[in-house]
Amino acid sequence: MSANSTGKNVLNSDVEIKGHLKFAGELTFEGKLDGEIHTDGVLTLGDSTVINGNIAAQSVLVRGKITGNISAKEKIEIKAKAEVFGDIRATKLAIEEGVIFVGKTEVNPNKVSPTALPTRPTEPPKAPEPAAKSVVR
Repeated sequence: MSANSTGKNVLNSDVEIKGHLKFAGELTFEGKLDGEIHTDGVLTLGDSTVINGNIAAQSVLVRGKITGNISAKEKIEIKAKAEVFGDIRATKLAIEEGVIFVGKTEVNPNKVSPTALPTRPTEPPKAPEPAAKSVVR
């Protein structure tokens, strides 16, 4: 599915898709998808949404149930009662109370590279205590 970059697209709850979904601009998706979504636009997932697959977008507003990883160049917003089973990565992240989320997050607004943690000086190894000498005559 393609649209111009200013277009707003809507796929209602009676839509079921198997495969990859690509679009430009904005999309409100309420249906079921078994596949992936890739866009440089804005994705809004409705309450009835069920997605089994990964999502990559500029920004994503999540309602419904998602099983897969979500990656956004800008922001991921997860609304109350949403269920997300997968890792999420974004520049900004907002999660409302009441969300079910099972996965890892990476929120990195300044695109900071991980640095090595400062190492603590280790204690020198303790010398073993001298064993008691027994004299046998």
